[in-house]
Amino acid sequence: MPMSTCSIAAYFPFRRVRIAGQSVAAQADLAMIDVVPDERFRPICHACGRQAGRIQQREVRAVRDLNFGSARVILRCTYRKVWCRQCSQVVVEDLELFDPYRRVTRRLARAIHELCKVMTVSDVARHFGLNWKTVKNIDKAFLEDQYGQTDYEGLRLLAVDEIAIKKGQQYMTVVIDHITGRVVWMGTGRKKETLDAFFAGMSDEQKARVEAVAMDMWRPYIKSVSQAVPDAKIVFDLYHVVASFNKVIDAVRLMEFRAASKEYKGVYKGAKFLLLKRRIRRKEHREHLASLLRLNETLLKMVVLRDQLPRIWGYHYRGCAARALDDWCGQARTIDHPDVTAFVRMLESHREGILNHCDYPIHTSKLEGINNKIKVIKRDAYGYHDERYFSLKVKQAFDPNCGN
Repeated sequence: MPMSTCSIAAYFPFRRVRIAGQSVAAQADLAMIDVVPDERFRPICHACGRQAGRIQQREVRAVRDLNFGSARVILRCTYRKVWCRQCSQVVVEDLELFDPYRRVTRRLARAIHELCKVMTVSDVARHFGLNWKTVKNIDKAFLEDQYGQTDYEGLRLLAVDEIAIKKGQQYMTVVIDHITGRVVWMGTGRKKETLDAFFAGMSDEQKARVEAVAMDMWRPYIKSVSQAVPDAKIVFDLYHVVASFNKVIDAVRLMEFRAASKEYKGVYKGAKFLLLKRRIRRKEHREHLASLLRLNETLLKMVVLRDQLPRIWGYHYRGCAARALDDWCGQARTIDHPDVTAFVRMLESHREGILNHCDYPIHTSKLEGINNKIKVIKRDAYGYHDERYFSLKVKQAFDPNCGN
């Protein structure tokens, strides 16, 4: 039975080129494939996609392709530069094989992008034997096509928060669609101007559709939202309020520790986190906290206030929530400490935003979960020096339609 002739043409199903030759290194770890334009097709412009005119010159470029088994594949590709009447300039023809000025084929670029969804840039670079900058730029180009433009469609409920990206108080502002969990936008800094840049891209109709925005009590964000979408309700979430009150508890603990006599100072030591935790599992820790609260009535009041604070956000009717807020503030005023007084004033000055939770029970806790995943993304890449690329990777990670 005659043997069939082996051909590699089936592995290169590109219409506008044909295989002109091939060679394999002695170690079989490198294959060189000569590719030339198929003369049956008129050259087309890579920019506008229309048929081009006269051929100006021919050039050869080495282009990396997908590996063939364990062997790296290099295409020695002959291509033509042609005059495009539509673009009024000399352009590189589109061979449906590679993009101009890129040294890898389109299918290799797509494979790199797909692997970057589940592997780090460094790992993908090692896998293909490429420079990490090449891999990053390829992945970034795909991400720019998919997420480069902010998608404002369908936004009704938003959550805004900041994430720390570097040491030294360097932040990025994150805006998510509270309904889908999609990261809509990221911007450098946490100033009013930062969030203003997000709203600047929205049309008047899109702004009018925004009903509520969840955030912490950060004044620049409040001012930006109030000016950009004045009809939207600002909702202050519980998470940040509790975090702020925990700092107040610790300030009161320190004051009481300094005022305590020497024989009781040991009871205060190691009690910082016991005062902040709502559930204490270890018996010795529960006994330690009980001893402290029997000793100090002020700290006992602080713990009671700590446990009652979340109940304000548990009401669905504004009247009930308003009464709970007033009762809580009244109890807190019985504690003579400047930090407690300042905290009560803060709650009262942000009363409307707290009560808005009854109408829009949204919060930034979803964003806190996102922030944890963002930290993992940042850690896996040992930090991102390119903030634009970092923000695109985050958008991809939280795209509900992305299968990664």
